[in-house]
Amino acid sequence: MSVTIGIKNAVKRYGENTVIKNLSLDIKESEFFTLLGPSGCGKTTLLRMIAGFNSIEGGDFFFGDRRVNDMDPAKRNIGMVFQNYAIFPNMTVRENVEFGLKNRKIDKKQREEETEKFLRLMQIEEYRDRRPDRLSGGQQQRVALARALVIQPDVLLMDEPLSNLDAKLRVEMRTVIKEIQNRIGITTVYVTHDQEEAMAVSDRIAVMNGGVIQQVGAPRALYQRPCNIFVATFIGRTNILDAQLHQEGGRYSLAFGGGYTVEAPHIRPGTAEQPVKVSVRPEEFVLHPHPGGAGLPACVDDSVFLGLNTHYFAHLESGKKVEIVEESEIGKVIEKGTAIRLEVKKQKINVFSQGGETSLMEDEGGVAP
Repeated sequence: MSVTIGIKNAVKRYGENTVIKNLSLDIKESEFFTLLGPSGCGKTTLLRMIAGFNSIEGGDFFFGDRRVNDMDPAKRNIGMVFQNYAIFPNMTVRENVEFGLKNRKIDKKQREEETEKFLRLMQIEEYRDRRPDRLSGGQQQRVALARALVIQPDVLLMDEPLSNLDAKLRVEMRTVIKEIQNRIGITTVYVTHDQEEAMAVSDRIAVMNGGVIQQVGAPRALYQRPCNIFVATFIGRTNILDAQLHQEGGRYSLAFGGGYTVEAPHIRPGTAEQPVKVSVRPEEFVLHPHPGGAGLPACVDDSVFLGLNTHYFAHLESGKKVEIVEESEIGKVIEKGTAIRLEVKKQKINVFSQGGETSLMEDEGGVAP
């Protein structure tokens, strides 16, 4: 079966250092939930608190209605997949997968049936008699995943499971993991610092920084409506520009440098006029390869052709560096040193307070604690 996970006012300290600060979180049954953030933000610490591997200095952890703070990790019915796989080098693939069933004293016939079922599910049945040193990294990760799932845990916990794989294998394995999770429907908590990976596999994401959850939401919502500049810059790439927010007759506008002003249609009603920071994704610029007309004056510094898209790197009159992404067109190349104008797609930009801590948008994409 699968369970909800509830975390209420969690605190984790190491001596005088508090790494998890009064954190609360609710994870839905059968949800693929990702803890995302930079190294040292507390995401692995929180995962280990859920597993029971770390002590808890404050707050409560629940699996469904069961409070698990003082419950031994072995009794929490969790499956765990580690960054280094942690499969036993002296056992075959089959022996690794059935290890947890043996520990639970499952009878031999059922043990063999369940082991074969998960060998097939993970498409590693042909390797059943191999030792781990004769497997690729992706195959070893499949073994680790099969071993974690064969015991039919209530919760699957995964700590940076793909970080040791090459780029192509990471993409392949994240697809496998998501497909298996969809099929089995197990509540999954996944830790990663890779935002692309998180967006590819997650139902919802909690973005963490400094032991604090910044925002929780679906990948699309976090990308389109981040609650602060940290989330905007951590989820995908963005350009942060200075502007002045003006209001007239209930309508808002943004005045950038270079005499460029644009309507700001989604500002929260009642917001005061103020200096602001504006997040413009690279694809939210419209590039005009001539210096005249509306837009921010800029100059192209370089470009990178990546097939479907071309990335342009430019600087504004202020010296601010910006990135622009355009769909590639046959024969269209804007050379270095070309004077250009950049318009912004006003429906998609995000506006924040000058310090970057607060979104001024009326339709936030997720929960901002």
